[in-house]
Amino acid sequence: MKRGKKYNEALAKIEKGKAYSIDEAIKILKETNVAKFDETVELVMRLNLDTKKADQQLRGATVLPNGIGKTKKVLVLARGAKAQEAKDANADYVGDVDLIDKIANENWFDFDTMIATPDMMPALGKIGRILGPRGLMPNPKTGTVTMDVKKAVEDVKKGRVEYRTDSFGNVAVIVGKKSFDADKLVQNITSFVSLINKTKPSAVKGKYILNISISTTMGPGIKIDSSSFEI
Repeated sequence: MKRGKKYNEALAKIEKGKAYSIDEAIKILKETNVAKFDETVELVMRLNLDTKKADQQLRGATVLPNGIGKTKKVLVLARGAKAQEAKDANADYVGDVDLIDKIANENWFDFDTMIATPDMMPALGKIGRILGPRGLMPNPKTGTVTMDVKKAVEDVKKGRVEYRTDSFGNVAVIVGKKSFDADKLVQNITSFVSLINKTKPSAVKGKYILNISISTTMGPGIKIDSSSFEI
């Protein structure tokens, strides 16, 4: 793939094969100017996992200390008191079968996260094929199927991120914006790396975290030395 001039200039700042301290990596990342907009910063971790085994598939969600620099639109499927709870928590859309029908009939997706109470899950089944590929299907593992609607909505608004290993054992997650202060990016990255380290499956032998890198939306990856973290 042919890269642009700004990408190549950014790449030239990175020593091939070198793993930098987290402070050095963020300094380089903030010095690069690949795009004109405020780029998203993504963290990627390559883990020593055999994802063909169910007990080595990681999936969950966490609230980063400093959010991710984006306010997400939240849709809540609930009835009665739980619907009112969602409204009080400032969910963007609250409903039940009416919103399910709107998604099914109008291909409507003006939201980023869907939260549902357990009693709504049977009704959601008919649009599972639509929600699944988009990563929008509520799941207890990510805290989006819950009776604690208020906390779920508040967590998403604070900057909760979901994570899931791909078939190669990689986990990718947004950790903020390039415009964030370096300290805030360090805190977010450290928080997530610590979480993943703590969720190491007991069946994993040998080195668990194989590689850690960060990049901006349009920029090259920068490897981070795992010794930057208490893992």
